[in-house]
Amino acid sequence: MTNPWIIALSAIFLWWASTGLILWRVRKADLGGPDDHLWSVLLGLPLLVGGAIGAHASVSQLTVGGVYGGFLAALAFWGWIELAFLSGIVTGPQRMPCPPEARMPERLWRAVGAILWHEFALIAGLLALTHLTLNAPNPFAALTFATLFFARVSAKLNLFLGAPRINIEFLPRPLAHLASHFRKAPMTALLPLSVAALALATGWWAAQAAHATEDAPFIGYLLLAVLTALALIEHLFMVLPIPDQKLWRWMLPEAATVQPTKQDT
Repeated sequence: MTNPWIIALSAIFLWWASTGLILWRVRKADLGGPDDHLWSVLLGLPLLVGGAIGAHASVSQLTVGGVYGGFLAALAFWGWIELAFLSGIVTGPQRMPCPPEARMPERLWRAVGAILWHEFALIAGLLALTHLTLNAPNPFAALTFATLFFARVSAKLNLFLGAPRINIEFLPRPLAHLASHFRKAPMTALLPLSVAALALATGWWAAQAAHATEDAPFIGYLLLAVLTALALIEHLFMVLPIPDQKLWRWMLPEAATVQPTKQDT
């Protein structure tokens, strides 16, 4: 599987399918009993364990299989943390909506408190995979997780500071209060800076792939380039009037849209 089109399409499909499966499971739990979200996280533990085992197994071999294995392991590791977050199990100590009149220091304090445990989990995962791959032949599990991590941090900051388009359709019931921490407004200077940084990162990964002399690093860097380009597109969705939610809406059970708990400012 060294054809660049197959590699790119594989990365896109894995991104779309993994996101859709998590959204589907969270929506099903929303429609179920009070303990369904907890059971989703517990039954999803093989993702976490399998991701850790897969990452450990992949680091010692810079081969085509090792690169794909590290990429998939990072997605599985990341996926469980996101499932735990969207299920309301690993979120933060602050679970109340932010008052509409709150000023910036209070907004920031409340927003950090709403996602604090989730951020600690992501940082712990990043540090664990970085340590695991340090000086190892195959760094792509850690590089994949790091790409997802920094793209997500950028997205969260932009949603907090302000963006013209904010999609809250997929917010599950345990996280309904998060909508009060988003700010629908003209974009700040951070959004074009984020887009520029992601574009540069995409170009960097693509250049590394172009200069690779072996199949394994070529595949690994190309996967990272596509993943970063997808993060770039997600940032553009905050500005462009494109209904990106249609990518997954059709596969989810019907449910009432979560309403924001704060007036748009």
